[in-house]
Parts: sequence; C-alpha cells; structure tokens
Amino acid sequence: MAKVNKRVWLTFGSRSLVEKPILWQMARQYPDVSFDIRQASVTAEIGIMAVLFEGEPDEVAGALDYLKSRGLTVEPIEKNMIES
Repeated sequence: MAKVNKRVWLTFGSRSLVEKPILWQMARQYPDVSFDIRQASVTAEIGIMAVLFEGEPDEVAGALDYLKSRGLTVEPIEKNMIES
C-alpha cells in the first residue's frame, strides 16, 4: 500500500491537554507513523499545531483517531488555492 501524507491542525484546548505528552503517546501506539510539526503556538492554556503525518493509510487514520480519543481537535489543513 502506498504511504499517505495528511496535514492537520491539532488543537489542545485546555491546560490539562497541553500538559500531557499526547503526541509521544500516539507515537508509541503507532510507531510506523511519522509526524513533523510544521508550525506551533503553545501557551499554558491552549496549543495549536500544524502537523504533517505520514504512513500507511490505516495507520495514519488510527493515529488521528487516537488523538481525537484523547480530546484533541483534529482538522484537515485546507490547501491554499494560490499554492495549487
């Protein structure tokens, strides 16, 4: 199966989510999914990250579902029409 790239916004919407190592936990659960933080803004109360995930389609989907199950908001990054 071909690898896929998914660009998403991750929102850590509370202090308790910001303080947990959720991406590390996801990486332990899904070791074949790589991620690259492209942009981040994190304070004590909220965190927003633009992240590129890469891997087998079912593994990437599982990793994103895991992040959602931990309380993160996961939204696709829409491609800028100027970039296309």
